[in-house]
Amino acid sequence: MAMPDYQSIYYPFLRSIEDGKEHSIREMIENLSRCFDITDEEKKERLPNGKQGKFENRVRWAQMRLKKAELLETTGWGKFKITDLGHDILKFDPSKFNDKFIMEFSDSGTNGLQYTEEINNGEKADKPPEEVLEETHEELRKQLAQELLERIMDCSPQFFENLVVDLLVAMGYGGSRKDAGQAVGRSSDGGIDGIIKEDRLGLDAVYIQAKRWQTTVGSPTVREFAGSLMGQNARKGVLITTSQFSNEAKAYVCAVPQTKIVLIDGEQLAQLMIDHDIGVADVATYRIKKADLDYFGEF
Repeated sequence: MAMPDYQSIYYPFLRSIEDGKEHSIREMIENLSRCFDITDEEKKERLPNGKQGKFENRVRWAQMRLKKAELLETTGWGKFKITDLGHDILKFDPSKFNDKFIMEFSDSGTNGLQYTEEINNGEKADKPPEEVLEETHEELRKQLAQELLERIMDCSPQFFENLVVDLLVAMGYGGSRKDAGQAVGRSSDGGIDGIIKEDRLGLDAVYIQAKRWQTTVGSPTVREFAGSLMGQNARKGVLITTSQFSNEAKAYVCAVPQTKIVLIDGEQLAQLMIDHDIGVADVATYRIKKADLDYFGEF
C-alpha cells in the first residue's frame, strides 16, 4: 500500500480514538502505520530536511487539522480524545473525508448533518504544506545547483581554482584567504593541483586536485592522485570534479588504507557552494515557526 496523504488519515485516525479514551500521538503513529501497512523502509523515509519522518509528519498534520475542526480535543500534555462532533462525523462515508468536508462539517455543527451530507468532496491534497514547502525548496536547490555547474563550465580554469579556494576557506580550511591562495597552485607534482592547510593553525595539509571534467572520472585518475599523495608522503587528499565518479573510482578510494581521499563530484560541489554561500545570493527568506513548548511548560 502506498503511503497515504494526510487527508486520507482523517477517517482512520478518528475511528482509532472513537472509544472516547485518552490517546497520544506516538500511539496513533504506531496504530496508523499498521492500519496503512507502512513498511519499516517507509517509516525511515524522511522529509527533505531530514528532521522528521514523512509518515509521522502526515499523522501530526492530520491531528492538527482534526483539532482545528473540533473533531478531537487536547486533554493534557501530548494527549487528546475524540469530541461529540468527532463521533457525529464518523456516521458519514469515509470517502468524503477531506479538508473541505471536515471544516464545513465543523462550521455547520451537529445540527447541520443533512447540509454537510451534500458537501462536494473536491480534490485531496497529497501532502501537508510543510512537506510541500520542503520538497519545493529541495527542487529549487537542484535547479540552482545545475545552474552553478553550467556557469562553472563557462568560466576559466583559473576562476575554478579560485572558486575551490573560496569554498574551502568558507568551510574552515586554509587559514586566511591569503594563505589559501598562495597554497593552491604552488605544487606542480603530477596529479596534485595544490596544497591547503587543514585548519587555521596549519597542523596538517590537504592535497587537492580540482578539474572541470565533463566525462565520468574513472579509477585510473583516482589511482594517479593516490600515487601522487604517496609520493609526497601525504595522508589526506581531496579530488574535485564538475562531473561524476565511476563506481570503480569510489571503490578504489575505499581500498586505499594508507591515505584518506575524499571525492567531491559536481552535484556535491554545487550543494556545498549553496550551503556556504559561494557564488549565490539570497532572494527571499521565509521563517517557519512553531509553538515553543518550553514557554508553555507550566500548562
